[in-house]
Amino acid sequence: MPRLQPAHIDLIGQELAIAWNDGRETYHPLEQLRRDCPCASCKGEPDALGNVVQPHVQYDPKRSFTLKSWRIVGGYALAPTWGDGHETGLYTFDQLRKEPA
Repeated sequence: MPRLQPAHIDLIGQELAIAWNDGRETYHPLEQLRRDCPCASCKGEPDALGNVVQPHVQYDPKRSFTLKSWRIVGGYALAPTWGDGHETGLYTFDQLRKEPA
């Protein structure tokens, strides 16, 4: 079986639509996708003792939830660039394959 990867990615209104190489599709609301950014600036990172301090992230409602572009990283993740310039989040294909809650 081929490795799971997007066959096509498109921006449809306020959602990121992904058609997967196995025929399934997932749709991700942009605001939720941005709020779920997995990068250390948004989610924090563990210190030497393993404690994670959640950073305070401020969003600009007019720019933070606007998707400007995206790129595929390696064969495992998507890196979006948001309207506010944020671009350090790597969303793995496994994460994106799950339907949003």
